[in-house]
Amino acid sequence: MYSSCTSLSRTPLKPKFSLRVSRSKSYVAAKHRTLSIVPPHKMANFNYYPSVACYGRSSAISAVLIDERSTEETDEENFENLGLFSIDQRIEPYKEHFQYQMRRYVELKKLIDQYEGSLEEFAQGYLKFGFNREENCIVYREWAPAAQEAEVIGDFNEWDGYEHKMEKNQFGVWSIKIPDIDGNPAIAHNTRVKFRFKHGDGVWVDRLPAWIKYATVDPTRFAAPYDGVYWDPPSSERYHFKYPRPPTPKAPRIYEAHVGMSGLEPRVHSYREFADDVLPRIHANNYNTIQLMAVMEHSYYASFGYHVTNFFAVSSRSGTPEDLKYLIDKAHSLGLRVLMDVVHSHASNNVTDGLNGFDVGQSSQDSYFHTGDRGYHKLWDSRLFNYANWEVLRFLMSNLRWWMDEYNFDGFRFDGVTSMLYHHHGINMSFSGKYNEYFSESTDVDAVVYLMLANTLIHNIFPDATTVAEDVSGMPGLGRPVSEGGIGFDYRLAMAIPDRWIDYLKNKNDNEWSMKEITWSLTNRRYTEKCIAYAESHDQAIVGDKTFASSLMEKEIYSGMSCLMDPSPIIDRGIALHKMIHFLTMALGGEGYLNFMGNEFGHPDWIDFPREGNDWSYEKCRRQWDLVDTDHLRYKFMNAFDRAMNLFEEQHSFLSSEKQIISSMDEEDKVIAFERGDLVFVFNFHPTKTYEGYKVGCDLPGKYMVGLDSDAWEFGGHGRVGHDTEHFTSPEGMPGVPETNFNNRPNSFKVLSPARTCVVYYQVEESLEETITDPKSLAETGTGTERKTGSSMDVEEATSLTKPIVTYSQVVEPEDEALADFLSDD
Repeated sequence: MYSSCTSLSRTPLKPKFSLRVSRSKSYVAAKHRTLSIVPPHKMANFNYYPSVACYGRSSAISAVLIDERSTEETDEENFENLGLFSIDQRIEPYKEHFQYQMRRYVELKKLIDQYEGSLEEFAQGYLKFGFNREENCIVYREWAPAAQEAEVIGDFNEWDGYEHKMEKNQFGVWSIKIPDIDGNPAIAHNTRVKFRFKHGDGVWVDRLPAWIKYATVDPTRFAAPYDGVYWDPPSSERYHFKYPRPPTPKAPRIYEAHVGMSGLEPRVHSYREFADDVLPRIHANNYNTIQLMAVMEHSYYASFGYHVTNFFAVSSRSGTPEDLKYLIDKAHSLGLRVLMDVVHSHASNNVTDGLNGFDVGQSSQDSYFHTGDRGYHKLWDSRLFNYANWEVLRFLMSNLRWWMDEYNFDGFRFDGVTSMLYHHHGINMSFSGKYNEYFSESTDVDAVVYLMLANTLIHNIFPDATTVAEDVSGMPGLGRPVSEGGIGFDYRLAMAIPDRWIDYLKNKNDNEWSMKEITWSLTNRRYTEKCIAYAESHDQAIVGDKTFASSLMEKEIYSGMSCLMDPSPIIDRGIALHKMIHFLTMALGGEGYLNFMGNEFGHPDWIDFPREGNDWSYEKCRRQWDLVDTDHLRYKFMNAFDRAMNLFEEQHSFLSSEKQIISSMDEEDKVIAFERGDLVFVFNFHPTKTYEGYKVGCDLPGKYMVGLDSDAWEFGGHGRVGHDTEHFTSPEGMPGVPETNFNNRPNSFKVLSPARTCVVYYQVEESLEETITDPKSLAETGTGTERKTGSSMDVEEATSLTKPIVTYSQVVEPEDEALADFLSDD
């Protein structure tokens, strides 16, 4: 039985119980619910709890991992100075938890260095396990300690393993050397292979090799099982990368994409089609990063790629490994970085074609997964890894390095991190932001240590790599460096934001929209940990739900989008709010931005993979690019604005600015005004009121002009804002006395703010000249038409460190006292 559930519920659930644990109990409980990781060399009678200290922010602490000669006493002394303790004082009561966690990490890393050479060498397991070419032979190795006998079978021996029996070493690793025949490999490239072994009750079973690099299914047979494929093309057939990885952008603007459903026709599309047809669209819309879903092989298409069966194999539905390399190389040629949606939180429950097939009743120590209830995710119908197992760590760490080394991925988006962080997997948990929910006996320290090692490995191999965590809980330290005591992710997804928008679109009329509540949801994060903001990802478009465009325009999205007639009030409102919601999310919600494929132009349909319930139809498992390409349809306006706001961010780098100041959240006017970097943003959500001479506060004095206007004609607006109008500031209050200022800002200027519009203003200095992009051209080209105007005034260093008005931690629900106080504060 498969489950189409691919992620944790985004709707807060009432907890079945509350956790009230003292820090000492939390520490002890976490310690005793964690299995010690034992290297294979020390399997016998080896039990320990690490006592070596971790390292932290200072150079002295960081040296602990480098200088193994340092004493435990010195380590313990340094351990008191973890950077996280000074960054977030609320962590102090859980200091012992962090000490234990970091001891586990440091000790494990030292063991890996001792027995495997280094973390980087440990993560090259794919050079040892699976099928590898060695001198005049192919060597095949498989970890299967519960197997009694083992053979390798395939097309090369007519599926008879009698002549190809494998030998087992003391660590449960089976191996065989298969000599070349007449100078050629005994197993030909692109032929089928399997691992056959006998388990304890004497039954022989056939399984796909755990480290197989390609797996295919017979398309002519219904429910046919997957076959492992030996993939080792000659140099003439192997794709050779031509382009280097692009440099790390100041802030990622991520285009989330699924290759199989990326085309117009109702079928599965290929890597090469995506590269040739879709990549130019992504590039034209000024994204700098792609996040590819469903790359790892998964037998159930409707799982969206989240029920992985073969972790080292590319999804064969869309092509071969060489085809995927072509896609990534072409993306790099366009300056686009490529992140992979990696699934290490669980594995498919499939036996015949998945990793679960190696579980034949053995203990957790001899398996990839935990045994019993701990090894099974009841909502996802999938298996859960034993992160305390040496060979499981080798498998997962090597998997990360494989995708980076072999395919040139630039980083990863880790799926299901919340499920990994806690023994309860987030099921029936409503995270309120209280720290005892993060650090208690519910914390899965094994998984936390694995993620710390994974982030260390990734950034050691490729310092410019980007890692993103899908975590709905908001665990503190998740987005801080391991050297400070954090888990090491560069970003985490701001998953509460789309929930707020969905609530408003489904349950509130326009007059009920609260500017304070919207602002709270967008800014409710720790500013020491970077977030990727998004209004809607693939989660908000799956079957049974609606895209934002569909929610806003309902059935008229199919009948009222022609430019040959005047827009109805529903269409006019829908397009206006679609632009505002996405841009406000980008501008205020995080340090990066994400959009799912098609949402940039208001794709009307949800995503529904072929299944029995829809007669195996691909009708809604595709992207209707013809809608945005048809000039007389209004979808082009939303796409043009998406292109413009990405280019505007590229030019002004406001996502990477630490200066974020909200000066107005007016509930009566329905206006939100704020500064991000040197820019001034004005969002008017009022359904009918246009304000002339609306006063807006700002930091820098001088002249301001329109930089981006959602009401421009080229974005499907009404062209009410004059782009050539010069806005001069006036000083406010007494210099140096903020309470006498206007909205706590030392300067102000007046603007025209039409209903349901957002306008961004940039500050110029008349005495200097530089080239600034014409706002109108943002919609017309990917680079813009340039004109001469004034240059921006430099901002002093102190300005860039200005703290935002709202600095609360993420995932605090509206019923909490902190939010109630915030919303009632005028």
